Amino acid sequence: MSGEGKAGTAAPPERGSARLQLISATTTTFKAATPVTRLRALRARVRWMLERPLTPYYLILGSTMLLVVLGLVMVFSSSQILVMEHHLPITFFFRKQLVATMLGAVMLVLLARTPVKAMRLLAYPLLLAVMAGMLLVAIPGIGVMVNGNRNWLSFGFFQVQPSEFAKLALVLWGADLLARKHRTHTLDQWKHLLVPLVPGTVLLMMLIMLGGDMGTTMVLVAMLFGLLWMVGAPLRLFAATLGIAVVACTALIITVPHRLDRLACIGVTKPDPNINCFQALHGLYAFAAGGPFGSGLGAGVEKWGQLPEAHTDFIFAATGEELGLVGTLSVLGLFAALGYAGIRVAIGTKDPFVRYAAGAATTWIMAQAMVNLGSALGLLPIAGVPLPLFSYGGSAMLSALCAVGVLVSFARSTPAAKAALAARNPTRAGTFLARVVPRRRTTARKPAARPARRER
Repeated sequence: MSGEGKAGTAAPPERGSARLQLISATTTTFKAATPVTRLRALRARVRWMLERPLTPYYLILGSTMLLVVLGLVMVFSSSQILVMEHHLPITFFFRKQLVATMLGAVMLVLLARTPVKAMRLLAYPLLLAVMAGMLLVAIPGIGVMVNGNRNWLSFGFFQVQPSEFAKLALVLWGADLLARKHRTHTLDQWKHLLVPLVPGTVLLMMLIMLGGDMGTTMVLVAMLFGLLWMVGAPLRLFAATLGIAVVACTALIITVPHRLDRLACIGVTKPDPNINCFQALHGLYAFAAGGPFGSGLGAGVEKWGQLPEAHTDFIFAATGEELGLVGTLSVLGLFAALGYAGIRVAIGTKDPFVRYAAGAATTWIMAQAMVNLGSALGLLPIAGVPLPLFSYGGSAMLSALCAVGVLVSFARSTPAAKAALAARNPTRAGTFLARVVPRRRTTARKPAARPARRER
């Protein structure tokens, strides 16, 4: 009976040998298949990997980490000439960005571990704090002006831009507001759909525009439309709101001369004495000089005064010059992966708050990235917004990493992800407990051996 089971059948093979046999059989079948069959198998494999419950979780963390690391490298490379002109240490901007990244990583971890109910409690305090900060920015003598915009609060050794955190406030407050109305079944009425979401968002925009930051205002407009789209606003209401936004934006552009000049730089490919498109042109020159593989890290020439704001607004152009088409496509691929993961989180939950907040956070990052990339490529007017998770800017990095922390928390909170995590962690913990705890209990409860009685 050594080679048979209870019913006379052969004993099952060991787990390791069965796995080796399965891998060997799969490899042999794949090698013997036709190219079309191999392509179908590869497509099925990729689809299976993308549909796994924890795929959004890993995509969010992985793409964010790669974007941040590559951004730190490009901030260091693109700011070398600027620090030399101002007689600063060569790692001045890199160190400041690294500190902001470390603080943002702490916030990411904290928010990733924060329950959904606690996030909903943070919505209104954060909104009030952001509004108070932007009111302080508008007061002369308190707000700090940089490049013509008054958007910063100075605390001596560091500066904070409250408008960057207005995006996070809109994510949590807007999602909580719409989730409450969803629970009371009032979203089908246009008054409850628009009030107070639209007036509150307009108030945030007005406070931001007091400092002259139209780029951040446009990102908030995109987030508002994203929330209305996810709620299922009627097309006519959506079109009316979009029309009002277009008219308001047109008025803001026409009334300010330098904004109108930036609008005229769209699509310009050669110098024109009638318009000043210095930034847009040299951004295109940087992409053209990079070629397929770039001139090499640190070897770019446009940052030597020709490309202003190479480490902030035009860091994508500096990346194109030094890392080439391969580097720029890598950045675009990472943003695409992050956007795909955010959409998966939004559509993979039944909680209205999680769905609205995940959609708004994804809209925020993707819309801001599109505005920055479009400005660098000459497809959009220069808006002065940083590339999320990539450009230099402490407040922008902190707020973007907070948004990623919210997405990570939501990716962990979906039922399928909870089941997958529970299937992994308890197995390891259970194995450890099974090996350690029972032995200690058995040893502790084992009665002491009594000496045998001697018979007389």
